[in-house]
Amino acid sequence: MNLLRRYVRPYNGYIAGSLALNILSAIFNIFSFSLIIPILNILFGLSDKVYSFIPWDTASVSLREKAVNNAYWYVSGLIGQHGAVTVLIFLALFMIGMTILKTACYFGASAVMVPIRTGLARDLRRDLYDKILRLPLGFFTSERKGDIIARMSGDVQEVENSVTGSIDMLVKNPVLIVFYVGTLFFISWQLTLFVLIFAPLMMWLMGAIGRNLKRQSSEAQSLWSDTMSQVDETLGGLRVIKAFLAEKKMSARFAGVTGDMRRKTSRVLTRQASAHPVSELLGTIMICIVLCFGGALVISGRSFIDAPTFIFYMVILYSVIQPIKDLAKAAYNIPKGMASMERIDRILNAQNTLQEAPDAVDIKDFTDAIEYRNVSFSYEDGREILHDINLRIGKGRKIAIVGTSGGGKSTIADLLPRFYDVCKGSILIDGTDIRKLSVRSLRSLMGIVGQEPVLFNDTIFGNIAFGKESATMEEVVAAAKTANAHEFIMEKEQGYDTNIGDRGVKLSGGQRQRLGIARAILGNPPILILDEATAALDTRSERLVQDALDRIMSQRTTIVIAHRLSTVRDADEIVVVEDGAIVERGSHEELLALGGQYKKLYEMQVL
Repeated sequence: MNLLRRYVRPYNGYIAGSLALNILSAIFNIFSFSLIIPILNILFGLSDKVYSFIPWDTASVSLREKAVNNAYWYVSGLIGQHGAVTVLIFLALFMIGMTILKTACYFGASAVMVPIRTGLARDLRRDLYDKILRLPLGFFTSERKGDIIARMSGDVQEVENSVTGSIDMLVKNPVLIVFYVGTLFFISWQLTLFVLIFAPLMMWLMGAIGRNLKRQSSEAQSLWSDTMSQVDETLGGLRVIKAFLAEKKMSARFAGVTGDMRRKTSRVLTRQASAHPVSELLGTIMICIVLCFGGALVISGRSFIDAPTFIFYMVILYSVIQPIKDLAKAAYNIPKGMASMERIDRILNAQNTLQEAPDAVDIKDFTDAIEYRNVSFSYEDGREILHDINLRIGKGRKIAIVGTSGGGKSTIADLLPRFYDVCKGSILIDGTDIRKLSVRSLRSLMGIVGQEPVLFNDTIFGNIAFGKESATMEEVVAAAKTANAHEFIMEKEQGYDTNIGDRGVKLSGGQRQRLGIARAILGNPPILILDEATAALDTRSERLVQDALDRIMSQRTTIVIAHRLSTVRDADEIVVVEDGAIVERGSHEELLALGGQYKKLYEMQVL
C-alpha cells in the first residue's frame, strides 16, 4: 500500500480536482431530484394547503421545515402567477439545466482521473525498466526473463485496471454516499435510521465477495508468469525444439500451464462476476423493505413526510445504492491489483548488491597494470566459482584464459567491469581497487566482445554507435573498417542505414560478430575483453573476425577467453583455469613442455 501511495502522491492535484467536481455533481444531482416534489404536486394536486413565507432567521422552526415550506410557497406563487402548465415547463427546463451541470461535472471528474490512470502505469513501467537496468547480472541468474516480462506487462496492466480504476471510485463514491445520506437525514432522520439497520449487513455481504481474492489473483499472475517464461523459452529454443521433434512435448507443457491459469483465472472471474448480482439483489431487498415500511406509514398518515417527499426520499435512497455497489466493487478490485503490486514491488525493492562508493573517483586512463589479488567469488547460492585467483596483466599485454567449460574463465573476465563483485580479495587497475572507481568510468576503459553479440532492432549505424551517443559517421565507418565490416555493410542497399532486425537476424553470424567488434572499439578503449569471440563461427567468418581482432589487439591490453587454443598461441601469457583455480600459466611453448593440463587440452583439439 505504501508503494501505491508513493506513486499516487504526484497526482494529488488531480485527485483534489476530481473531488471538487464530484461534490458539485452530487449537489446538482440532488437539486435535480428535488424537483420531483413540486412536479408531483402540480400533476396530481396532492396538496391544497396555502403556504406563507417563513423568515430564515425564525428560530422556532427547523431548517428542514423552513426549506420545504418556502419552496412550496415559492412554487405556489409561480403557479398562481403563471399557471400550472407554465411552471411545469419551467421545472422541466430547470431539471434539464441541473442535469447538464451534473453530467458536465461528472465528465470532468472522470476526465481529470485519466492522467492518474495512464501516468501511474507509465511511472511503474519506467521505474521497473530503470531498476532492471541498475540491477547487477547476478539478480537475473535466479529470475526468469519471462517472469520479469510478465510483471512489466500483465502485472502493471492489472494494477492499471484494478487499482487506478478504483481510485476514481474511491474519490467519487464516498462523496456521493455522504451527500445522499445527508439528504436522506435531512428529509427524514427517523426513516434513515431504520435504513441504517440494514446497510451494514448489506455492505458486509458485498465485501465478503472480495475475501481471498488477493491470494487467488497472486496465484493467477504467477501462472501468467509461467506462461510468459515458456513462450520466451520456446522462441529462444525453437531450433532445438524442431531438431529434436519436441513440438508435441512443448505443446503439452504449454497446454498444462495455460490450463492451470484458466482454472485459477476462472475462479477469480467467477468471484468477481458474483459481485454485481449479489449487490443488486441486496440493494433491491433493502429498497423494498423501506418502500413497504415507509409507504405503510405514509398511507396510514403516521409518517413525518408526505407522499411526494417520500417518493423523493426513495429516489435518493435508490441513488445511494449504486455508489455503495461501486465502493464494494473497488473493495474487491483493489486486493486483486495489490497482488500484482506486490509482485512488482519485489523487483523495485530488490537489493542492488553492486553499489558504487559514495566517494568513487573517475579513472581517465589505463597506464600500468590490472591485478587480481587473492580473488574468490561465489554466487548467492553459495557455490564457489573462483578460488584465490592471482593474476597481473601489464599494459599492452595479451593474456589468454583457457580451460574446460564451467571452470570459471568467463567469470574472471566478468569481474573486471564489475558485472559482479568479488567475494574475497580485490581487483586493481593502476593500483586502485575497482570498487573505489565510478562504474561508468571503469567500464568506459573496456571494449567487450562476447561469443554471441547482442544486437538491437536498429540500423547498422545505431548498433555500432550504441555506446557512444556523439559518434559521427566518420568514426563509425572507421570502426567498421577496422572490424572488417565496412565491405559487407556497403553491399547492403541502405548501407549503414540498414535495419538488421531483432537481434541482428538479417545478418550472418560472422557479420553480427564483426558489428559487435566495431561497437566495442568505437570508443577506442585501452582494454579489450574477448569472450570466445570466434567460437561459434565457420572457418571463413572466423578468419575475417580473427584478422580484425589481431589488428585491434596489437594496440590494446587484451584478455582473451578461448576455447580454440589455436587462436591464442601467440598470447604473451596463457592462464589455465580448472575448477575455479589457476593450475598452470606460461607461454604456449612453456605449457606444452610442462606436459600438464594445457597439453592435454591442446592435444584433444589437434589430434
